[in-house]
Amino acid sequence: MKEKSVFHVNGYAGLIGVLIIIIGGAYLLWQGSQENAMGMIILGAVIVILDLLFASSLTIIQPNEAKVLTFFGRYIGTIRTSGLFMTVPLTSKQTISLRVRNFNSSIIKVNDSKGNPVEIAAVIVYKVVDSAKAIFSVEDYEQFVEIQSESAIRHIASQYPYDSFDEATDILTLRGNSTEVSEALKKELQERLDVAGLDIMETRLTHLAYATEIASAMLQRQQATAILSARQIIVQGAVEISEEAVKKLQKEISIEIPDQQKIQMINNVLVSIITERGTQNVINTDKIES
Repeated sequence: MKEKSVFHVNGYAGLIGVLIIIIGGAYLLWQGSQENAMGMIILGAVIVILDLLFASSLTIIQPNEAKVLTFFGRYIGTIRTSGLFMTVPLTSKQTISLRVRNFNSSIIKVNDSKGNPVEIAAVIVYKVVDSAKAIFSVEDYEQFVEIQSESAIRHIASQYPYDSFDEATDILTLRGNSTEVSEALKKELQERLDVAGLDIMETRLTHLAYATEIASAMLQRQQATAILSARQIIVQGAVEISEEAVKKLQKEISIEIPDQQKIQMINNVLVSIITERGTQNVINTDKIES
């Protein structure tokens, strides 16, 4: 089942023609009754009946709408152009909107690729591109979008972890790669909704969070990971500062510092940089004998 165009002509010209013909038929009826001519009366009646049949084919189509025509249960075509048209008489005309639509999915709970329960929701932007498929291939295309969207969101969410606690890896995550996840959701939805003649224009995640039962534990884990990463940066910087200080002392003062004093100096610098509390200076003096 694919959409196709159906015969239709300008409705204004058709309306004028219908009026002219019906006036002619009425005139024949009146003239036949005046002259008592049965043949003229029959011809006028036939013309009026046929003219009324053609008048029933007049249809008005609003902008961004289409009329799907069926003739005694058989699909014959679609009119997409807006305006007044005259088409095949005795047809059933069903209106379908071609406007862009939004569907906001409800917040659903699903397990990510690591088994963690997360809450997720998305907005789906779509429009009808094949009116025949939308009307005849599925029972209700709006309900079809709703059900398939929830199924696709569940499937995509289960393919990615919510977050990656190892910054060195290139793993795609729901939280860190929302654009890539949205594109994957759009691609899967398009494959599912092609049968209904729909075009998925955009998909975006509107809600993403850990489920309430593990949200507190995951927050603590994220905080611990952040603290650990910060500590690693501080320690790395402190080691570099200590190394540079020892080198400058040996080069500029031209003294040879024993290994034990180097260790003590490095320890003092590391403690003063890494500690979160203020440090207190201590000056060591050698005992002078007289």
